Amino acid sequence: MSLFRSEDMALCQLFLQSEAAYSCVSELGELGLLQFRDLNPDVNAFQRKFVNEVRRCDEMERKLRYLEKEIRKDGIPMLDTGENPEAPQPREMIDLEATFEKLENELREVNQNAEALKRNYLELTELKHILRKTQVFFDEQEGGSSATESMTRALIPDDSIARQAAGPVQLGFVAGVILRERIPPFERMLWRACRGNVFLRQAEIETPLEDPATSDQVHKSVFIIFFQGDQLKSRVKKICEGFRATLYPCPEAPSDRREMAMGVMTRIEDLNTVLNQTQDHRHRVLAAAAKNITNWFIKVRKIKAIYHTLNLFNLDVTQKCLIAECWVPTEDLEQIQLALRRGTERSGSSVPPILNRMDTLENPPTYNKTNKFTSGFQHLVDAYGVASYREANPAPYTIITFPFLFAVMFGDLGHGILMASFAAYLVIKERTLGAKKIQSDVWNIFFGGRYIILLMGLFSMYTGMMYNDVFSKSLNIFGSNWRNNYDESTLMNSKALQLDPNSTAYFKYPYPFGLDPIWQVAENKIIFLNSYKMKISIIFGVFHMLFGVLLSLWNHVYFRDRLAIMCEFIPQIIFMCFLFLYMVLLMFIKWVNYSADTIDVKAGPYCAPSILITFINMVLFKSSKNPDVCDDWMYAGQGFLQKLLVVIALLCVPVMLLAKPIMIMRARKQHQPLMNAGHTNNAAENGDAGYQLDDSMQQVQPVPAHHDEEEDITEIFIHQGIHTIEYVLGSVSHTASYLRLWALSLAHAQLSEVLWNMVLRNGLTWTDWTGGIVLWAIFGFWAMLTVSILVLMEGLSAFLHTLRLHWVEFQSKFYHGLGYSFTPFSFKTILDQAATNAEE
Repeated sequence: MSLFRSEDMALCQLFLQSEAAYSCVSELGELGLLQFRDLNPDVNAFQRKFVNEVRRCDEMERKLRYLEKEIRKDGIPMLDTGENPEAPQPREMIDLEATFEKLENELREVNQNAEALKRNYLELTELKHILRKTQVFFDEQEGGSSATESMTRALIPDDSIARQAAGPVQLGFVAGVILRERIPPFERMLWRACRGNVFLRQAEIETPLEDPATSDQVHKSVFIIFFQGDQLKSRVKKICEGFRATLYPCPEAPSDRREMAMGVMTRIEDLNTVLNQTQDHRHRVLAAAAKNITNWFIKVRKIKAIYHTLNLFNLDVTQKCLIAECWVPTEDLEQIQLALRRGTERSGSSVPPILNRMDTLENPPTYNKTNKFTSGFQHLVDAYGVASYREANPAPYTIITFPFLFAVMFGDLGHGILMASFAAYLVIKERTLGAKKIQSDVWNIFFGGRYIILLMGLFSMYTGMMYNDVFSKSLNIFGSNWRNNYDESTLMNSKALQLDPNSTAYFKYPYPFGLDPIWQVAENKIIFLNSYKMKISIIFGVFHMLFGVLLSLWNHVYFRDRLAIMCEFIPQIIFMCFLFLYMVLLMFIKWVNYSADTIDVKAGPYCAPSILITFINMVLFKSSKNPDVCDDWMYAGQGFLQKLLVVIALLCVPVMLLAKPIMIMRARKQHQPLMNAGHTNNAAENGDAGYQLDDSMQQVQPVPAHHDEEEDITEIFIHQGIHTIEYVLGSVSHTASYLRLWALSLAHAQLSEVLWNMVLRNGLTWTDWTGGIVLWAIFGFWAMLTVSILVLMEGLSAFLHTLRLHWVEFQSKFYHGLGYSFTPFSFKTILDQAATNAEE
């Protein structure tokens, strides 16, 4: 029964001893069947009892995220065994905090040491390259005996050298390393600031260097700058500092440079050894943490969820007991009691918890139990609006009607096979694919609706066989009921010939299954299919809406709303049946009574009345006056019966409009209870009904609510008038809306035929050996267009139209959707949401 209506819910009060509260809530979180209410809505989040514990959990989560980041940086796989450890006891929090604190401090210390070692290693590496490159610079100069002699010639004119021959020229230089991309502006700035009185040489370092702060690979260059005088020296150093160049000491004597280079190489080798040991130690620490970090996350998130939930509770006067209020499914009360008992035993408490059911006037939450098959269809319904409490659930019927109406628009055996094959793959591999947790919205939509897609594909295969349509071609399994009775000369000399169904050309018995394949090659195929598909669209639509009206009766009976049955359901069903169901019956009468050999008294053979014209004349109380057209009447007494049906249907409109408000008004004047005990939807809309727990029946029964002010009678009349107008006009517009079944089916078939004739057919016209290659290429193009346009785009279009038919045309007859979802306290839901947020 819970499949067709939401679960019976009860508002319960829970009394927990303070020592046992943590363990009991932990067990309830594993069970996931209670929705707790906040009993402290006016208390700030920072002033609640367990705010310190929540902060401790936040701090532990921060440390775990830091560990996770470092583990991912090193590429170490995190072990996920699929275990679901229980929430640790409060005393174990201290051990977890100490463990995480130790790991974080150790890792930060290792990282700081590693960063310092890498910085020293970078400096020594840069100094090594400076010593090598500057040696090359000096060796390239003339003679190579003096380090500054040629630089002096470059910076000072010859006549100045002659005048200063008596005293030596003081020429200095600095060497350093700079990022490669900063060399051009660095060189321009030196030239402009020093007015060309410096000499710059630079060479690229071939191997990229690692930045110790970010671990990124950077490209740098070595430079050496020659200048004269202290003023230029100061200016050059400031420019180097501005461009964040690193300056290193570089001896002028070749012997000193060689000695320094040897010392640098020795220190680099020692640093390499220390760095490797540091990295090994860091890797060991992270590898050990990676084995347990998944379970640690689960434990910490469970602890945090428990304390968040405990913050919703109230403390009694003695401060020894916690009081909670929660919505629970009455069917699961026994499981909840067992869970509370386990929690009490775990905590070692001697005082058992108390779970009391409460009376309430609040609307309970809506809880529909689902599985992996029904959840997709339930989500389609809930997207329109969550069902009011204990309202009839459309999801079970949607499992059949949704893929069927989709298939009426998408009917093609080939396209249905493609869709069903894709969905079958998702269903067969659902465990493997679900474990991958692919973070793609489009993929998650397809994977979440895999059972919907599977049924849509299977139903499309069925309707495709009924239409005898496979990629716009037919399957000639049973042959054809039509035979050619023309001679060869007539066939060869005539572009188009007509087969008379009233002759030997037609066998005059129904085709075994679906449509006769001859219609795929007939020129009047669209005319025939239009008539056929338009009629079945109206037939399916009327029966679909009638089923919705009948479900409203089920709601009224369940809620004992006799007033709604007499004043709403009965006139609604009469109005629908006497007009639109009668039109459907006329279609069947026409199909049964009229055939190719039917002879009309007025118009002769091949004549049958139009259903559309007959229905219009029926509503307008008129008949055809033209003696040359077909007879209007399909059976004796049809004219009188049709007028009677229209009159009765029109009389139902004022009943729907006025009966219920008048009876409410009379009952108020006489101070008598109404015939209805209340209705979920009326309670939500009008505020005239609530709910009371009946222990003997163990379900929530509607009872009148007591409000200070009743709804004004004028508002009741307006409200009823809106619903009456919506139903009467909607019956006409909704019936016409089902013609989208015919329109989209025709468009799908025509697009398929266009793709075949305009694309694939061209590849079948080649007769020589090259035709195979051409056909291969054209088939690939045709297959791509078929999947992208006919399966994906047309499939999405048909899906959206089917969704509209269910939300508007079907559910509006009985479904109000004014409830709110049952959101239980569940560790599984919390952990799944946390995992999704972490991966995003």
